[in-house]
Amino acid sequence: MSSCNNKLDVTPIQEIDETNALTTSPAVIAALTGAYDGLQSDDTYAGAISYTADLVGDDREVVFAGTFSSLDELWRKTIATTNTQVRDTWLGCYDVINRVNNVLEALPIVVEDERARVEGEALFIRAAMHFELVRLFAKSWNDGNPAQNPGVPIILTATHVPLDETDYPARATVAEVYAQVISDLTKAESLLEDASGGSTLANKQVVTAMLSRVYLMQGNYAAARDAANAVIESEAYTLLSDFTEAFNNYEIFGGTPTAENIFSIKVTNQDGVNGLNTFFVSSGYGGRGDIRVQQKHLQLYEENDVRGTFFYTSSNRVFTEKYTDQYGNVPIIRFAEMYLTRAEANFRLGESVGAAPVDDINVIRERAGLNPLATVNLSQILKERKLELAFEGHLLHDLKRTEQSVGDLPFNANELVLPIPQRERDTNKNLTQNPGYAQ
Repeated sequence: MSSCNNKLDVTPIQEIDETNALTTSPAVIAALTGAYDGLQSDDTYAGAISYTADLVGDDREVVFAGTFSSLDELWRKTIATTNTQVRDTWLGCYDVINRVNNVLEALPIVVEDERARVEGEALFIRAAMHFELVRLFAKSWNDGNPAQNPGVPIILTATHVPLDETDYPARATVAEVYAQVISDLTKAESLLEDASGGSTLANKQVVTAMLSRVYLMQGNYAAARDAANAVIESEAYTLLSDFTEAFNNYEIFGGTPTAENIFSIKVTNQDGVNGLNTFFVSSGYGGRGDIRVQQKHLQLYEENDVRGTFFYTSSNRVFTEKYTDQYGNVPIIRFAEMYLTRAEANFRLGESVGAAPVDDINVIRERAGLNPLATVNLSQILKERKLELAFEGHLLHDLKRTEQSVGDLPFNANELVLPIPQRERDTNKNLTQNPGYAQ
């Protein structure tokens, strides 16, 4: 006749108290997997980080014809401080940062033979998210004084409840954010091992490739060139002979990421999302067909350029073929970018470290089915970069760092910087708003 007196006092199985969460090495490693899962969100690397840069940087080479006002505002450069996608991108990036900070604080628990890898991967993820935040929500490095311009908050510790004053940080400067990004990446590079083909996890070459991108945004051409050259000379990746095969690769049913994708976001029919498929392709391929390519873009390609034929028509509308597989991995860094970066940096420096600029550009052109050039200038290098990396999230950032206008807007226009979300400013009174938005 006796029984438990606490039949209804059941501990929830869908949550766990933070004091009990990361107490074993497997739990910490699982938490790192959770951070990668955060990168699979449409609000971060699986979508919004890329299409936000392409929509804000567009000058009628595409048309956004969808019903989401949040993305329409990005394309029209009339962004409200209450824009829900801007809010969710900010939240998504900082959520990932908080996940890896929890991992980093629990490093002593991780078994010794896994500790360096776990720390390196966590530092890479934290650096990548801070880098994307400062590129979208602050002035570019070359716009005024980065040592004075407000960037974004640098978060290096996990948030715990109850909150205190340290959980309401002010914006660090642009220069401080870049310094932290480079510090995290440099340490991660020293901790991680070399790659062996395409990867959805961070390795030494993934980190070096990201460093190359960071240095290029700063105009540090020697460092950008050297990092890109190191990735190329590592021979860990391959420029595929067929441009079209670099896309729509998947891992379900035994597939593997292409050897051209230095880093990509894993998407399966069970987990993750390909947000670029959602907006860049039509319903026949699982998308909404909201971002439609216009003749202004198509006419940029030379005759016989394979890249200029990598489009399809549906209902008299043109779409890119880069994301026609709903479960294809989302490419974040492709090997082709390293050749383009090395070419540009060498050209600007008047050097030929690794290869002459014209030779690197011809590697890209010949893969695209074009005749090689005898000589090359900066305009041609930047055009090859634009066409090769089109719709992969580079547009706005390349326009800003090279000080090119977006239509009638100069590269440093207020409209080309996302507002600090109103939700964040309502919660954190230490956050100042960007110029051009209601203070």
